Amino acid sequence: MAESLTIARPYAEAAFDLAREAGTLASWSDALQRLAAVVDTDSARELIGNPLVSGEQVARLVADASGQLSAEQANFVQVLAGNERLAVLPEIAQLFERLRNDYEGVLDAQIRSAYPLVQQQIDDIVATLAAKYGKQIKPSVVVDASLIGGVAVKIGDEVIDASVRGKLAQMASAMKL
Repeated sequence: MAESLTIARPYAEAAFDLAREAGTLASWSDALQRLAAVVDTDSARELIGNPLVSGEQVARLVADASGQLSAEQANFVQVLAGNERLAVLPEIAQLFERLRNDYEGVLDAQIRSAYPLVQQQIDDIVATLAAKYGKQIKPSVVVDASLIGGVAVKIGDEVIDASVRGKLAQMASAMKL
């Protein structure tokens, strides 16, 4: 994984620079997510690196399967194929999103909840996090029944655990003194 990220970094930075200069960050973000999803399929993994299929053919298939791409985005896929780097498209998309979030002042927040949250609850959590961090928050919500109750929020390396499981773990730790 670390090697894939190292290989993907210059491509993600190049795509980000192109998108930023052209004012097309959202379009590139969407295209890279679609491309990453296509490349992450079993069929695509079988084609990538197959000596019977040229890199240009694989690039065309991946580009066609991912939907509408701009000329620059299609050219980017061709460059990746020519350098035998199509397999790292998921990492490129991930790094691109980090660069975009840093540029736009956005933090990704994974909100884990024991039960499904209604939109008002999500909005309240996002507002609290935005006030705390002074940045825009992009939430992703996951239901995790193992939390028993409450929520746990992960932003970067920081975890805010307000779950029942977390509180029970704190109590158990305190009682072992």
